[in-house]
Amino acid sequence: MDRKSVAILIFSVIGFIIWNKAINNMYPNQGNQPLREDGAQERVIDDAAQTDTASTANNLAAAATPLSPTAADLDVYRLTLDSQDVAYTFTSLGGGIESILLSSFDVTTKRDGGEEESVADKVTLNTSATIPAMSVLLGSLDSPAMPFDIKQEGAQITASHLREDGLLLTKVFSPSTNYVIRSTIRLQNTSEQALSLPERFVVTGSTGPINPEDKDLYMGLRYGYEDEVEEIKEGWFANRTLGCFPGTPRSTYQSEYGPIRWASVDNQFFAMIAIPEEPAPALVTRQSALPTPTPQILRDHPNANPNPKGYLNALVYPATNLGPGESIEHQYTLFTGPKEYNTLARLGQQSGEGVDAVMGFTGFFGMFAKGLLLAMNQLHAFGMSYGLSIVAITVIIKLLFWPLTQASTRSMKRMSALQPQMKALQEKYKEDPQKMNRKLMEFMREKKVSPLGGCLPILLQLPVFFGFYSMLQSAIELRGASFLWTHDLSQPDTLFMIPGLGIPFNLWPLLMGAAQLWQTSMTPPSPGMDPAQQKIMKYMPLMFVFILYNFSAGLALYWTVQNLLSIVQMKMIRNETVEATPVQPDQPKAHHKGSPDWGQSYRKPNKKNKG
Repeated sequence: MDRKSVAILIFSVIGFIIWNKAINNMYPNQGNQPLREDGAQERVIDDAAQTDTASTANNLAAAATPLSPTAADLDVYRLTLDSQDVAYTFTSLGGGIESILLSSFDVTTKRDGGEEESVADKVTLNTSATIPAMSVLLGSLDSPAMPFDIKQEGAQITASHLREDGLLLTKVFSPSTNYVIRSTIRLQNTSEQALSLPERFVVTGSTGPINPEDKDLYMGLRYGYEDEVEEIKEGWFANRTLGCFPGTPRSTYQSEYGPIRWASVDNQFFAMIAIPEEPAPALVTRQSALPTPTPQILRDHPNANPNPKGYLNALVYPATNLGPGESIEHQYTLFTGPKEYNTLARLGQQSGEGVDAVMGFTGFFGMFAKGLLLAMNQLHAFGMSYGLSIVAITVIIKLLFWPLTQASTRSMKRMSALQPQMKALQEKYKEDPQKMNRKLMEFMREKKVSPLGGCLPILLQLPVFFGFYSMLQSAIELRGASFLWTHDLSQPDTLFMIPGLGIPFNLWPLLMGAAQLWQTSMTPPSPGMDPAQQKIMKYMPLMFVFILYNFSAGLALYWTVQNLLSIVQMKMIRNETVEATPVQPDQPKAHHKGSPDWGQSYRKPNKKNKG
């Protein structure tokens, strides 16, 4: 691969990024209007009204929470119940939790000297659907919400509704600690005749973007059944072919496994988790489009999600009959708060359910993610910032792998020094590939080098890298944590938008790519590798820049420090000398009597010279 080919490769990657951004700007999504549960088109709030409000992020939430179509005909009223750092707002329309205000968390992370310094706008959950959490819908998820009488009795909220057929629905809400509220739902037949109840849907909450820059990648649902966890993300609903090509989107997910021990809808940092006292038979989740951000929001947030989605969860119970005086009761523990691992782990211990799986720390790499998160929090408790904690963890990991990496680097250096001799062997036995490979292996065993020596440290560090990736994408501790020029380690470190292109300028991924290119240029090539393959491996870091460009700055920070430490280590052993002995020509073999070649090598003595 010559310089011209390399230049074409680089400009192709850059052109792909620009083309993707340009297409989104030229052909925005025109059909992304919110739909109510009855399928009616929702009104769009005009730009002027949104501009006058206090926060552009709250405008997005407000546009996504219109009143039910029956609200205009009813006397809807609300009650607010404060519990530590949580404020629950209950509505008479549906008799459930309309919204949850988390007073300890701001909607947008702060920027030094910027206009997002205000702490007036707090995170509000359950704003992505028109149905209150813990609503009971009979017959269909599209059934209209019923009017309830709600009242506060001490630290409890009670809601009740009596239908004309004698069915009495009663709900009792009791807030607890650590973002938990407990709910009891009772359905009682107060009539003198048997009632036939249709399929019942108990809505457990909804999720959507908290910040306009929140991405669909981190949103979706999880639920636990038996000892397993099922995770459904935006990709399942998008239904893309091979994960890339557009397919027929899905709007509703029906649980494939059961019974449901717990269910959650969550975004990157917050979750609503319902834990029924008795496992529910099934779960249904609906995805719907939320209002497209206004031009003002797009100007204020360069990385705003242009097509936000919302998710609604509901537990499903089968149809049943209630005799006169009979009742059915369901009890739930509802968590509505941040995805803090320690808090979720305690909740899991209390309930006996593994709800900490909401963090995404599952599988083989989950073990590493948990350990890295605990280590980061411990270093932060010692007074380090989260940015310095990531740097310190990276240094510690590098020190642990230092002997292995050093041995690997020395092995690669010896391999590089032995390249002329190995090429000589390849040239000598090029007519016999099998013999050539055998000679090369014998030569490497004699010199105590291995072609796989440089791969082992990379393979051993992959679990750490993926553990960091899992940890950094859901660790709420990094939300709003600043480091150097980065105002939020959980988001891309966008410094400005490139004029004319509309592409964010993210510095950490570029530094990461530069450090990786530097490291690659110092790494000796593997023996026998084709020159074209060497060129591809040399410029492979450009692909990492492309893949990780819009990921969290914390991940790019870790990878940059990791590359710089590797460069320092390679420089420390760069001046070490490696012995290189020339290739000796094959010595003629000694043939003994009885060997296949004996007749060719043995000559009878000439009679003239006999004696």
